[in-house]
Amino acid sequence: MVRCKQLLRKFQEHSVSFIWFTDEKVFTVAPSINTQNDRLYVSATTMKRDIDAERLLRTRQTFSRSVMVSVAVSKLGCSDMFFVKPGVTVNGAYYRDVLLKQHMLPAIRRMSGDFFIFQLDSAPAHRARETIELLRREIPDFIRPDLWPANSSVLSPVDCRIWGLIQERFYQTAIRDIDDLKQRLPCVWAELKQSVVDKAIEQ
Repeated sequence: MVRCKQLLRKFQEHSVSFIWFTDEKVFTVAPSINTQNDRLYVSATTMKRDIDAERLLRTRQTFSRSVMVSVAVSKLGCSDMFFVKPGVTVNGAYYRDVLLKQHMLPAIRRMSGDFFIFQLDSAPAHRARETIELLRREIPDFIRPDLWPANSSVLSPVDCRIWGLIQERFYQTAIRDIDDLKQRLPCVWAELKQSVVDKAIEQ
């Protein structure tokens, strides 16, 4: 509550249009499935462990291939979808040197010019001392990790709404392999309408 009140004081309603909300997400070839929703058509007394494994439909591989992507959205526009190199851990150095310097900040500057506010949450790579120092030097203003309430994904439109929409549209048809995933995911992202982003930010 204390942090939420600090955010409200620091970033008035008129400044929200200039905030760039960012986030990373992992997408897999096989969509994630909630096993609690699995249903078996058997007699009421039959246990799942008692059913022949060949009769069970395996809807997801145990270790599905995946990629991590990063995006930024605002009322001024959306960045491209940036892919994290396979096998790379997004630590502070990678986040700063690759995602921020090479991709995210140049894209944001192209769309918003010299004034914008950058949002980052409390992920370890985001709150690293060197990352904060870079942002202090390079950008006009940002929402510091110490202002971001813990476990408050609802404050980020990317986390709260946009990833869900992208995932829903992306998995409407089966993904063949990792190459298919990398080709189709940016297309789904490019189809996201600015009006949808604006509404998510307003909410």
